[in-house]
Amino acid sequence: MTSTKPDFDALLAQAHALANRASSVILPRFRAGVGIAHKGGSDFDPVTEADKEAERVMRALINERFPDHGIIGEEFGSENEDAEYCWVLDPIDGTRAFIMGQPLWGVLIGLAKDGAPYVGMMEQPFLGERFWAADGKAIYRRGETEKLMRTRACADLADALLGATGPYMFEEWELARFDELGANVRLKRYGGDCYNYCLLAMGEVDLVVEASLNIYDILPLIPIVEAAGGVVTTWEGGDPAQGGRIIAAGDPALHEKALRYLNP
Repeated sequence: MTSTKPDFDALLAQAHALANRASSVILPRFRAGVGIAHKGGSDFDPVTEADKEAERVMRALINERFPDHGIIGEEFGSENEDAEYCWVLDPIDGTRAFIMGQPLWGVLIGLAKDGAPYVGMMEQPFLGERFWAADGKAIYRRGETEKLMRTRACADLADALLGATGPYMFEEWELARFDELGANVRLKRYGGDCYNYCLLAMGEVDLVVEASLNIYDILPLIPIVEAAGGVVTTWEGGDPAQGGRIIAAGDPALHEKALRYLNP
């Protein structure tokens, strides 16, 4: 049994192990005609056996190695979430893309320490890509190649590339503010889910603006964006760790300008 007071390297190693375990059950199911279920509600909210099995195997590994840690997962809820260390899991962020055979989805693995983001990782097994933060650095790996990520300088909205998962995420008034912001950037594009935040960390995207996010949609991504030099807050400029209305920017000056449209 692993100590409940592990160092950062041990926790990061656990995140890598979780990503490997989840990928091993998801990848054979991608583009393989996996069954789709609807979670309920007026809007289609899909889930597949790949989502569920990936979360099962990650939970099992956490309980085996760190039995005193908490878990918050999209598919199977929370257990011991008030623990000092709490894992935050979204086995497939971007299930809509997954069921359409598009590779713009990822496995999100986060760890909160005393409620604050501590470890963050995104795995895209079909493309063989992994993104994470460690030692104040944002790291990208594809195959055997690793490189550091940095956001790019982009202080002006007129030069910015803006991403969001889809308009269905916004309430009417939120969409109106998003569209006003979008009218002032160089390019606005829908689609991408968690992948957008990693592209921002790579310096390919300048802004990601979304709403109605849950903790497991955003907490694993916060350390990655921040380690790359970016900023993540709520639309009000507050703590983004619990989700809600979120803005991520690669350039702090751009973040400040975008907030004026979202929170006038």
